[in-house]
Amino acid sequence: MLTRRGFVGMIAAGFSEAALAQRAAVITAPPGSVWLNANEYPEGPPRASITAMLKVLNGSNRYHYDEFTSFYATLAASLNLEANNILVGAGSSEVLHCAVDTFVTSKRPFITSLPTFEAGPELATAKGHPVIKIPLRDDYSANVKSLAREAARAGGGLIYICNPNNPTSSITTAKDIRWLADNLPPKTYLLVDEAYIHFTESPKAVSAIDLVRKGKNVIVSQTFSKIYSMAGLRVGFVAAPPELIKRMTPYRNNVISIVGVRAVLAALDLGPRFIQERRARIARTRSDLTDWCREKQIKYIEPHANFIMIDTGRDVRKVSEALVAKGIVPGRPFPPYHTRVRITIAAESDMIKFKGVLGELLGV
Repeated sequence: MLTRRGFVGMIAAGFSEAALAQRAAVITAPPGSVWLNANEYPEGPPRASITAMLKVLNGSNRYHYDEFTSFYATLAASLNLEANNILVGAGSSEVLHCAVDTFVTSKRPFITSLPTFEAGPELATAKGHPVIKIPLRDDYSANVKSLAREAARAGGGLIYICNPNNPTSSITTAKDIRWLADNLPPKTYLLVDEAYIHFTESPKAVSAIDLVRKGKNVIVSQTFSKIYSMAGLRVGFVAAPPELIKRMTPYRNNVISIVGVRAVLAALDLGPRFIQERRARIARTRSDLTDWCREKQIKYIEPHANFIMIDTGRDVRKVSEALVAKGIVPGRPFPPYHTRVRITIAAESDMIKFKGVLGELLGV
C-alpha cells in the first residue's frame, strides 16, 4: 500500500493518475476480482479506433511530428475552437499539471472544493504552494461564491472545479459556473475539470467550453480516458483562450503517442451518437443500482457520472477491506467522508456481483 509521502512524491514526479488509482487499493486481490476503483468504462475503445491503432503500429518507429498540426486542428474543430485554443497531453492529468505550474505560485493559491480529485491540490502542496479547500454545499455542488471570495482575498490564484465532481458524482450547475467566470477576481483563473461531463444527463450541467469561446479566463480539461475507453492510451487536453494556452505550453512534456492520435481521430469521426449511446448504457446500469440502493434503504449521493458514492454507515476502510476480500475492489477513501465508498458503474454482471457482496456485508 502506498504511503502518503510516497504518493505525494509520485505526484510531484508527474505520476499522479497512476498513483491516485492505487492510493488506497490493496495491491493484491482474489483472482477474478471486479475492479470498481478507477472509474474506467467497462467496454474497450470503439472498433474504429482499434482498427486505426492496428494500422499505425507498423509505422510507430517514426515520430510522426508532421501529423500533429492537423490533429490539433481536427480536435479543436470538433469543439468549435481553433487549434491555438487547445493543449494536448498524456491524459488530462498532464495538462492539469501545466495549469498548476502556470497559475499557482507561493502567493497565488490553488483554491478548490473538499473533497475533490486530488491531483491538483496535491501537486500544489508538493511544490510548497498554498492550497485553500472550501467544503461542498449541502447539495454537493461547488460553493462558487466562497471560491471567488477566497481568490479575491488572496489577490488571485487558480480556482479548480471538477464537474461532475470526483468522488461525489455531483454537479455544479452551468448557471453557477457562468456566475463564477463572470465574477473572477483580478489575476484569477478558473479550471473546470470535465473528465466525466459526457456521463451526465442533467440539463443543468453543460460543458464550460462555451466560456472559452467567449474569451473568459477559463480553462476546461477533458479526457479520452473515460467514456471513450482510452485510459491506457493517455490522451487528454485543455481548452482555453490562446494567451493562456501559450503560457501553459512550456510545461507540457512532449507530443502524445501517434497510436493515441489515430485512435482519437477515428473516435471523433463517429460523431455525437457514439457518446449518446455510451452515456445511455451507463445511465441504465446506474439507475438499476440506485433503484437497488433505495429498495435496500442504503443512502447515496445522486450520481451524474460513471461512479457513485454510497454511504455504508460504517468505517469505509474496514468496508473496503471486506469488499476486496470478497473480490470487489472499490475506490480509495475520500476524507472527510469516512463512511462512504466510491464505486465505478461497470458492466451489469459486475454490478450484480457488487450488490450481492455489499448487501451481504451490510445485512440488507
